[in-house]
Amino acid sequence: MSTDVAPVADTPREQPYPTRFRAGGERNRRLGRALKVVGRVHDVDEALLDRIGRAMFERDELGARLADAIRLRGDAPGRVRMDQFRRALEGGLAAVPDAPPALAEFMTAVETDPAWLDRDLVEEGARVFRRLGQNAQDVLLQLSLVGGYRFGGPTDLLVATGGLTGSQTLRRLAETQKWGASLTDPGSLEAPRAGRAPGEGWRLTVHVRLMHALVNHAFEDSWDSAQWGLPINQADQASTLGLFDGVLIIGSRALGVPISQAESAALMHLWKYVGWLMGVHEDFLVDDEWERHRIDYHVLLAQGPLTEAGPQLARAVVEAQALRHYPGWPTALQPLRARYERERLLSMLTVFLGPESMREFGLPLRLPWAHAYLLGLNTVRYRVLKHLPGGRDRLAAWGSRRARWLLDSYFQGEREAVGELRA
Repeated sequence: MSTDVAPVADTPREQPYPTRFRAGGERNRRLGRALKVVGRVHDVDEALLDRIGRAMFERDELGARLADAIRLRGDAPGRVRMDQFRRALEGGLAAVPDAPPALAEFMTAVETDPAWLDRDLVEEGARVFRRLGQNAQDVLLQLSLVGGYRFGGPTDLLVATGGLTGSQTLRRLAETQKWGASLTDPGSLEAPRAGRAPGEGWRLTVHVRLMHALVNHAFEDSWDSAQWGLPINQADQASTLGLFDGVLIIGSRALGVPISQAESAALMHLWKYVGWLMGVHEDFLVDDEWERHRIDYHVLLAQGPLTEAGPQLARAVVEAQALRHYPGWPTALQPLRARYERERLLSMLTVFLGPESMREFGLPLRLPWAHAYLLGLNTVRYRVLKHLPGGRDRLAAWGSRRARWLLDSYFQGEREAVGELRA
């Protein structure tokens, strides 16, 4: 399947890019210095920047056609009912006899493996991801999620949709953790086949793809596309993918976890397939870690400035630590554990984001004590214990336990699901 994207024809604009494109200026170059060095990026590629800018006016057209069909009313020809999509998601297209054309087109595409897919390498990537354990959870929350709040556009959409602010913060964080954890389970990204249901990771990823398409459908008419580009566009999708693969690798190494070339290749292939399922354009799907860092650096340069949504979202994540329930801790000691998690988060954010971003977010600076103890622990875990007999299996078991503990602390006994879909 080649990802079907095209500029939306009626997007109001006179220029090929929205006004936020490269509006961050010197601030973005400053924030990108570390990535440029660590990612071995030598030059600015104007052609790549042009591609990213134009992608801000592109969407996932396959997902958009399905969202359009779901939003049809009554007995309109071609309408897709949400119960039909849910049946297809659970059992594949075969579970929906006489499926409407938009649903048949969508499910046929995502059920068909791309020619480049190596499922053994995807499974190895899941194992590597699982062995990262708490480190992956830390990097994806702090450097990927909160780090992404430093630029306007996607952050403003999150606020507009009610995501990750106020009472929704804990639930949205839980849903994100649930999706990420599902990708590490054996066989979780298997597509549906005759007589076999899809894996949970595959199902949740396709679910999120439609959720994004429905958000686009709901906001396109009212969104300031001339300023921001489309609500959920291909450039921001590429940015998000980079935060999950390339940034995960760099951040884990910064915490003292050695990631070999083979492990990097497996992680990259895992996320390449996830990005493909999410509808990310082929131009932004890569197997090579260093090419991802190059794209990420240019995506960073293409961003606009910080908006007021960023500090709002960042502070909500920090405040959410007091709302979690920490398994294994008595009720009387829950506030103490919550205080520890808040201080640990602030300590790690100070190192990952730097003083400038912490001040912009209105967050207090902390000494790097969390990084210090993690560097020591990870040296023992990954440079010694990993290489002992059964070491990899023990790391994987530890990673699974940490993921389970984290999910329990966020969901607190509620049903574990990812973003309800509404027609």
